[in-house]
Amino acid sequence: MARHLYPCPLRWSDMDAFGHVNNVVFLRYLEEARIDFMFRLAPGDGSPSFSGGSVVARHEIDYLRPLVHRHTPVTIESWVTKIGAASLTIAYEIKDPDVTYVRASTVVVPFDLEAQRPRRITEEERSFLQEYVDDGMTSAA
Repeated sequence: MARHLYPCPLRWSDMDAFGHVNNVVFLRYLEEARIDFMFRLAPGDGSPSFSGGSVVARHEIDYLRPLVHRHTPVTIESWVTKIGAASLTIAYEIKDPDVTYVRASTVVVPFDLEAQRPRRITEEERSFLQEYVDDGMTSAA
């Protein structure tokens, strides 16, 4: 199983009054990793994959340890746990080599912005996503 790795810089403004990354900021970190995964790594130059839009249907986050500001980026590992007909689930770990700060998942729905409705995952998108599937994943047609 391949994992997408995203080095996420910490910003001074990410801290809250208690001196650690605010819980809401972790959603932004996940968004940065997800966008890097789905859009920058979409297959082929000029490919329309994932460019038509998507919406987040659900987030689930487990905060395991506080993360404090430093100059070294934190690593966000992302992989796919489920591919459905019109949705996918991405799992994440925000971590350093020796500690995991957050485990999370996001249900993403491809969205047709012009028609203003969800759309099915294309074969090209499914093929790309399959490279990042967790071993225990079940795929729906």
